[in-house]
Amino acid sequence: MKRNLAKLTTAQFAKLHKVNKRTLHYYDMIGLFSPDMKGDNGYRYYDISQSIDFEYIRMLKDLNMSIEEIQTYLQHPDSESFIKMAEIKEKEIETQIQNLKKVKQVLHTKREQAVFCRTLGEQEIRITECDAEEYFILPYDFLNDDLTDLFSYVKESWSIEQIRMGIGGFISADKIMRGEFDIYDGIYSPAAKGPSSAKKLVRPKGKYLCGYQKGTWDKLPQIYHKMISFAKDHDFKLAGYAYESGLNEFMIDSENEYITQIMIKIEQIH
Repeated sequence: MKRNLAKLTTAQFAKLHKVNKRTLHYYDMIGLFSPDMKGDNGYRYYDISQSIDFEYIRMLKDLNMSIEEIQTYLQHPDSESFIKMAEIKEKEIETQIQNLKKVKQVLHTKREQAVFCRTLGEQEIRITECDAEEYFILPYDFLNDDLTDLFSYVKESWSIEQIRMGIGGFISADKIMRGEFDIYDGIYSPAAKGPSSAKKLVRPKGKYLCGYQKGTWDKLPQIYHKMISFAKDHDFKLAGYAYESGLNEFMIDSENEYITQIMIKIEQIH
């Protein structure tokens, strides 16, 4: 016995699938997806059984297939072309997933930094136990204050996704002890996951003297002097490099609110 399947108006079909009626009118006009039948009253109706086909078309659209590509497939659907299309789209989706994971990693880091910045005053020094962390590095001395040149420079070596991880400067502890706070050894960025041929530096695990300075870069010598005095008062030796990084550059409307973090590994003098 033949089943009596529900017939839906354009408005009803649009409501069922939570789309705009104009989308259905457009798909009908270009011949991509049309109502199943025309009633005695002249109105055109969708068969409820068309819902699955419509959702497959929406799925292909969500996979960034163009209307032309979808039409081409629907004109000659077969298992071989579907398998090829599915393989291509699975690879594209996997790439998108990996990119989204990188974006999530950046957002997570920035959110944690924003929360941490709320705990800081104008100038603070803390001792923190840190795990080892891998950095990508490039030589750079900051003698040129044009940040446009800096961005162009790192873009030649690092991906945009890597740049979004943040960029900081590093200076040897020996220079810090000599008061050479503006003679940088290079720039660094926390290494994003995945293969890369970029030059790397591992910040060792251990205790770090962390200084936090609110305001413009010209205030950094103040916190460096305090960190040196703190280390001497507590019999600490500064080792390796001082790692500078901004914590809230995307969260402020004045450079006077900018917070710079400085991390220097410390070793107890016996």
